[in-house]
Amino acid sequence: MSTTRREFLALQTVPIVGAYFHNDTLPLLAKSLDRVRARTPADLASDEDFWIQIQNAFSVDRSLINFNNGGCCPAPTVVVEAQKRHIDFSNHLPTRQMWHVLGPELETVRERVARAFGVSPDEIAITRNASESLEIVQFGLDLKPGDEVITTTHDYPNMVNSWNQRVKRDGIVFKQVAYQPPATHDQIFDAIAAAVSAKTRVIHTSHITFTTGQIGPVRRICEFARERGIECIVDGAHAFGQFAFTHKDLNCDYYGVSLHKWILAPVGVGFLYVRKSKIPAIWPLFGNADPGSGDIRKFETYGTHPFAAKLAVSEALTFHQTIGPERKEARLRFLRESWVAPLRGRKSVVFYTSDDSATSAAIGTVGFRDASGEMLDPGKICDHLMAQHRIVSTPISSPGVKGIRITPNVYTTKEEIEILSESLVAIAEGGIPTAAPAVPPTAAPAGPDRPKK
Repeated sequence: MSTTRREFLALQTVPIVGAYFHNDTLPLLAKSLDRVRARTPADLASDEDFWIQIQNAFSVDRSLINFNNGGCCPAPTVVVEAQKRHIDFSNHLPTRQMWHVLGPELETVRERVARAFGVSPDEIAITRNASESLEIVQFGLDLKPGDEVITTTHDYPNMVNSWNQRVKRDGIVFKQVAYQPPATHDQIFDAIAAAVSAKTRVIHTSHITFTTGQIGPVRRICEFARERGIECIVDGAHAFGQFAFTHKDLNCDYYGVSLHKWILAPVGVGFLYVRKSKIPAIWPLFGNADPGSGDIRKFETYGTHPFAAKLAVSEALTFHQTIGPERKEARLRFLRESWVAPLRGRKSVVFYTSDDSATSAAIGTVGFRDASGEMLDPGKICDHLMAQHRIVSTPISSPGVKGIRITPNVYTTKEEIEILSESLVAIAEGGIPTAAPAVPPTAAPAGPDRPKK
């Protein structure tokens, strides 16, 4: 007789059952929200007594100060525990538990992601990241030699590489247009629109750029493209979960997301949205028995894969929605303002991210000039921050941008922001110190087992 998943869990030892049922993160957070529900998101954004509960929901290494959440965010403990449960259950008998039990449960994740984005579940494919999502469309569109694709100099390298591969294989024409951040929506739109010709077949644009956190005029670009019979692909890797919006705010046909960024899901999960009417014309990235099918699941046929990370997306969405997208957005904007404000008005500081809420959110990119007016090397700034203050940040050197990217998250503390701010003010006032960096605390002193080099 086969064992159901519920029976399997009931048969486990007491410690495992305890772990399954006794995580109180979400109930405690819900009770806390009941006490502050009358307050606006903006008012609550600076309430450290409230946000400490959310900070404590993460098991992060506080010996390091992580300001590279734009690359990949840690998941809250409740999400990690859910992923572990699914791994344990899968390993009990993988071929049955994964394909016959956990596989069907993936439809619940699809439903929840679709509800959060404001679309039909039949338009959501669960993928491994934004790059895979976007490449499904990039390689799935029928394009012929001479067809033009337009993007910008601020779009993600994986996507640029994919288009360049189609240049080499298919003879398409790939054009990258430039604009100087921070830019207005009009400046971004005008730069893209000016590059469009009678041969343009695709516009590829970022909802928010990975370089500077520049939010673009996505709806305007999508509708401009649709009116001209041009496909428009939107890179939403950094947007979904960072600020509040749904599909109706964008009216796009294709949208790719990494859920391990701002939704705080486990590493290796994303989604692809394709408008229902567009699905049949997109070739799957991996072979499928019916590549012209209108079933969104044709984009998920890449062989045996683990379900644990995907199923834990439900816990990540619950955590995100319990906080509330608007409250989360307000907190993230507050954190960025907290480290940006002390740098304003300094001649040595160059901001590549606007203060306009329509064009920026949590991400901020800033550069520094030396006494001669030359821009300081972003890599050296990041190395200094790490060596002296254990701050993890991101160097950005791209057309028109030479600075460091700072991305806090909801687990970031007030003290961590203060340490960052003081460090950046010191660089603004005196540049990068020339003294040798302090010995990292993880390095053991020289001795019999560690001789001097």
